Amino acid sequence: MATLEGCRCRGASGKNNNSILYSILKSDSLANAEEHQQQPQQQQEQLQKLFHKTSSSSTSSINAAPASLQELRQQACSCGSTRRRGVLRSPQVTCKAASAVLVKTLRFVKNVPCFRELPEDDQLMLIRSGWAPLLVLGLAQDRVDFETTETVEPSMLQRILTGLPDRQSEVPAAGQSRGAVGVSVVDIEAIKAFLKKCWSVDVSTKEYAYLKGAVLFNPDVEGLRCLHYIQSLRREAHQALNEHVRLTHREDTTRFAKLLIALSMLRAISPLVVAQLFFRPVIGTVNIEEVLMEMFYGK
Repeated sequence: MATLEGCRCRGASGKNNNSILYSILKSDSLANAEEHQQQPQQQQEQLQKLFHKTSSSSTSSINAAPASLQELRQQACSCGSTRRRGVLRSPQVTCKAASAVLVKTLRFVKNVPCFRELPEDDQLMLIRSGWAPLLVLGLAQDRVDFETTETVEPSMLQRILTGLPDRQSEVPAAGQSRGAVGVSVVDIEAIKAFLKKCWSVDVSTKEYAYLKGAVLFNPDVEGLRCLHYIQSLRREAHQALNEHVRLTHREDTTRFAKLLIALSMLRAISPLVVAQLFFRPVIGTVNIEEVLMEMFYGK
């Protein structure tokens, strides 16, 4: 069982009796129970209120892609004419489902005792690092599928010749979908491939819980104060998952490896893409981190 080993992360009692197995499974059960008690419409109204509050922010964290990511997108089309992008076919339905999963995901994290024992700075960094993969994992668990339609993004040359504004400074006209710009088809396919992987393996509820633990406790985040404790929690999540698979799928010796492959696919998904695909179409450009912090801490 993971211990804090000197980190000042213990609760008021100074004891840490809950292993990650107990903590995560209990948290997942609480999240599911609370989901049935709370009406989906109330969840959506809460999220919409927070998004509208933060949409007035002058700077958006989801609108500034790293230079390396932008370069990769530009290199996707060597001819430099057009780049394939996609938008949700039913943005209202899909974004509402994604919003409900986000609410449930943050409730799950909040109910994990060993997470709440961490210093607040570590909590913030882990949430910023893990919200997107946890959300996509939640979409897989809740069987949220979505369809997209392909759009064509004009190249820079076409924009210059036709007088179109630069995509970064583009403001949608009245009545136009705010998500019309879309995201790279390659990124969309990466998300859909992960969902199909989980569904083909038929991941169980307990396996999803252990995968969430492995994603949440990410020791690769820079600046963590309780790094060794978080490393031990990640290790314990992997061990718990492996033990569960060996006990419940004795005949399938490759199942644990398949789940690890799914984890590697999940970590390759960009938070920028998740925000643009599932939230921008109906809510517009917002600072997603501010929304997460307000939802989690009520700030």
